[in-house]
Amino acid sequence: MGYLVLGLDGEAPQTVEEAIEGRRGRPIALVLGAEGPGLRPKTRETCDALVRIDFAGGFGSLNVSNAAAVALYAARP
Repeated sequence: MGYLVLGLDGEAPQTVEEAIEGRRGRPIALVLGAEGPGLRPKTRETCDALVRIDFAGGFGSLNVSNAAAVALYAARP
């Protein structure tokens, strides 16, 4: 269907912004995993790319609703 499928993973090699660079006209599907375990292995395999949310400073992780809000903002057109 033409979607760029991005799975959120705190240890992914690229950020949301890096993954969509040059592809902003394409529809994007964000895949979020469960709080704690994250994405299941088979789900990870079906994503076009795994992406992380860049943070200023170090801390654990966001809960899934906050991660969704920040990722949606980062993926905006």
